[in-house]
Amino acid sequence: MPRLPRLTFLFAACVAAAAASAHAHRGPEIRTEDVARFYALYEATGGRPTVEQLDREYLAQGTQSLREFAAARRVTAQRIAERMSAEPAIYARAKDCLAVLPAVKRRLVPVFAELAELYPRATFPPVAIVVGRGKPVGITHPAGVTLGLEALCAADFMHPDLEERFVRVIAHEYGHIQQSLQTEFEPGDPKATVLRFALAEGTAELLAELTSGGVGNGKHAAWTRGKEAEIEGAFVKVMDGTDISGWFYDYRPGSDEPYDLGYWVGYRIVKAYYLNSKDRKAALKDIIEMDDPKAFLQRSGWTPGMTLPESALGH
Repeated sequence: MPRLPRLTFLFAACVAAAAASAHAHRGPEIRTEDVARFYALYEATGGRPTVEQLDREYLAQGTQSLREFAAARRVTAQRIAERMSAEPAIYARAKDCLAVLPAVKRRLVPVFAELAELYPRATFPPVAIVVGRGKPVGITHPAGVTLGLEALCAADFMHPDLEERFVRVIAHEYGHIQQSLQTEFEPGDPKATVLRFALAEGTAELLAELTSGGVGNGKHAAWTRGKEAEIEGAFVKVMDGTDISGWFYDYRPGSDEPYDLGYWVGYRIVKAYYLNSKDRKAALKDIIEMDDPKAFLQRSGWTPGMTLPESALGH
């Protein structure tokens, strides 16, 4: 394929950057085609679509976002039908959650304007709302952020206010969109360490806080207060291993026990680096673009149990 002149590339890059900046100030596009089609089927079947109907009229006609979501998180018609049968209330409630989306979109405008200011290289792909099998709450991929409406609506444990929950989770997921740090590995890969996942999730939490006013999971502060040294001392013992159980994705429905503490430790590590830097904007770029977890940890200035403000805002 012939190479285009350098000036053509520069012009295209400038146009793309300008479009990204303009899009950031309008806020992200929120796509709801999949969820609308799901609930049309839901209404037509009295809330009891069959496996065949879910497969034919929902998944088979899905957008690219839904197809990627289903493939990444093993969402099938059979598994959706089983969850709908076991917990019909979460699907009924999710329909009502659609009402908050206009307010969420308005609130995301300043959130993304702030992200564009803090990190000029930021990209702003669309947010797709889909319906899945009750989990996960959301995933990121190059095409954008995809949220499971029924999962996010049921996630009272993350934040009690639904609108606030949507805004902070989307801000968190957009943190992942910007990151350079690889987190997709084959099972057993020694690079898939507890430290790597902690820094990836901690970066997303810091970006959520700086742009939306709060981290995705606001309960960590209360759970960990006074226990910083104990929790982080335990983290250091396992951070180079690949067993992430007990640190990530360990919420148990109905339990009041702390969960996802790896998010909180990672957030504290990147926050230490950010707050200890004279040039915060450059520090944030370093955090987003880190590619060596161990080297970053050594530069961060973080030590287990160190005193840090609960929020990076205003410091």
